[in-house]
Amino acid sequence: MMDAMAILADPTRRAILQMVWGRELAAGKIAASFDVTAGAISQHLAKLREAGLVRMRRAGRNWFYEADLEALGPLAPALEAMWRSKLDELRALAESEQRKIDKEGAA
Repeated sequence: MMDAMAILADPTRRAILQMVWGRELAAGKIAASFDVTAGAISQHLAKLREAGLVRMRRAGRNWFYEADLEALGPLAPALEAMWRSKLDELRALAESEQRKIDKEGAA
């Protein structure tokens, strides 16, 4: 199984995972939501599936994908820590910018 965190480092794969979180979508509908080729989305879906983050099923000629919420459960603490760190960085940057604005306004 591929490293799930490395797979989720890609913003397109994170967006795909968000789309199929709690619902099943056809591969074509997923691909239509992005400004890249269907082949590129197919590769992203394959990586998500190989990492065990999404399940797929075939119905006729269509492939449907859905997030595997059980597989994602163990990742929750790591994802939460990653986002908390990023939000802390963003907060610090916003506070720094606000201090600059306040200084300029006081001058």
